[in-house]
Order: sequence, then structure tokens, then C-alpha cells
Amino acid sequence: MSIAPGTDIHACAQIVERGDPERFAGVMAAPVAARLALFPIYAFNVEVSRAPWVTAEPMIAEMRLQWWRDALEEIAGGGTVRRHEVVTPLSEALDAETAQMLDRVVVARRADIEKAPFDDNDAVLAYLAETAGVLMAGAARALGDLDGRTAHALGTASGVAAYLQAVPDLEALAKVPLADGRPEAVQALAQAGLDRLEEARRHVGAMPAQARPALLTGMMARPVLARAVQDPRHVADGTLAPSEARTRLRRLWVGITGRW
Repeated sequence: MSIAPGTDIHACAQIVERGDPERFAGVMAAPVAARLALFPIYAFNVEVSRAPWVTAEPMIAEMRLQWWRDALEEIAGGGTVRRHEVVTPLSEALDAETAQMLDRVVVARRADIEKAPFDDNDAVLAYLAETAGVLMAGAARALGDLDGRTAHALGTASGVAAYLQAVPDLEALAKVPLADGRPEAVQALAQAGLDRLEEARRHVGAMPAQARPALLTGMMARPVLARAVQDPRHVADGTLAPSEARTRLRRLWVGITGRW
């Protein structure tokens, strides 16, 4: 089985490749059968995460997010679903409960519309748990994981890693991404991400083997978070990401061992 050019799945893969290269690499490390569910879910996430940033008008951003909420409601309802290159394959990947889970991701993205700062690190973590955490839990559920604890915890950890890497870009967009920019506060946020990663490991035994490819999109969380804890200045100067050579080795190691 392969993903043929010109299909909706191929379109979803292209959206993820352009808009979320890290998740694209993780999905490409998964079996082809798993990609049929993962690419639509992550293409959905690319489109939803863009919505608050493509316009300066809050009402238009709200309308864009509501469009996706309406599409998920159609999927959850089990009736006719609008024809769309992402929504159509998404409807084939999700059951009603998973569609309702992903609605939480859309709701959480409303926080990006006003671009107001978070109150504290707990608020940042709550936002990332509802976006990256619920997203990975939904992806894992689509592959048969009904437990969800490992995927949600690892998704949150990888969300913290991605968020810290995005700090310079968010600041350039007039967002105040960190409630407290002091080095010790940045370290505490990164450590909270590492704590979620350890939580994920504790529960991985409850996750069925066929769902574990959903975890591959979190393969770079540990080295990024560890680097932020070691020296939080890497967050401000945008140098959290490991070198390309180390990234390739990490992906190869995770792909072979399944350990993240």
C-alpha cells in the first residue's frame, strides 16, 4: 500500500510537510497504514493552528476556527460531511469521540486570536495540554489507543519543546509567549515538559502496539527540553534545536528502538 499522488491523503501529507516538518518526519517513520490516519489529523492541526495568524481581524479568525468546529461536528454526527481535501479523509480516520476530542484543540486555539500573554507557566502548560497533548491523544486513539495517558503526556511534552523553539517567532508576531522570561522560569517550564515525558513512559504499557506509531512525532522532545533546562538562553536566541546531524541520528535511533 502506498499514498498515491493526487489523492486527498497525498494532499494532507503535503500540507504537513510544508507546515509542520517535525510532525511530517514522525509520520514518515510510521507504517504506511498508520499514515492514512495520521496525515489527515496533522493536516487538520496545521490548518487550525494557522487560523488565528492569517488575519488581523479577530472575527475572521473566529469564523475560520468555527468552520473547523462545524466540520468536526459533522464527522461526530455520522451524517453527510462536507467535501474537502482534509475533512474528507479526516472523516474516514475519526470516530465520533475522537472528533469531539479534536474539537478541544480548535477551542484552545482561540487563545491565539487576541495574542494576550498567559498568566503563568501553569496556563502555558494547560494550553499545550489542550493543543499538542489532545492532538497526539486523538492521533493515538485513531490507531486504537483507548487509554490515552501516554499519548497525551508525550504530546504535551513535545508541545512544550515546540513552543519553546517558537518563542523568537512568536515574539516577532507581537505575541508574549512566556509569562515569565527569567531563566529559572524558562527552565521550570522545560522541566515540566520533561516531567510529562516521564509520565508518558510510566503508562506506555497500557498502549497497544498498533497505536505507538502516533508517538513518533514526539521523538525530538527530550533533547530539546534537556537543552532548555541546561541553558535557557537557547530559548531566547533560537538555538534550541539539535544540529541536523544529531537530529538524523535521533530519528534513526527512535525509529529502530521505538524509545523516545
